[in-house]
Amino acid sequence: MSGHARLTLCVIACFIAAIGGVFVGRALLPAPVPPGAALHDVLHHKLALDAEQEARLQVLEQRFAVRRRALELELRADNAKLAEAIEAEHGNGPRVAAAVDQSHAVMGELQKATLAHIFAMRQLLRPNQTGKFDQAVVKALTDDAR
Repeated sequence: MSGHARLTLCVIACFIAAIGGVFVGRALLPAPVPPGAALHDVLHHKLALDAEQEARLQVLEQRFAVRRRALELELRADNAKLAEAIEAEHGNGPRVAAAVDQSHAVMGELQKATLAHIFAMRQLLRPNQTGKFDQAVVKALTDDAR
């Protein structure tokens, strides 16, 4: 077998092994759980919400989705400003510091909006539902798996 044929065979074997590794990895390793998924699962599947609660929850979730998206877009714009400042200053200068401060302010707004949303959802619950909800919130905030 010529050197070129051996090299081609080796490349093909490596490619097949890599593809196999991806499939084995996907089969054996759990997929990452998106943030908030456990809380969402508790709300929609473990609290036995009535129709009115579901309807009010839907309104809250739609409003929050709009607010969250706006803040995420603002964070993205702030990251672009930070990148420009870093490119211009090549160090931790005043533009970089201002861009970081602005980004942190928006992150704080997002966290406050998220907490307000959580508390608004909690207000929809009956007293016998709040315990499970509170446990899910605490777990979401303290889970080391993230």
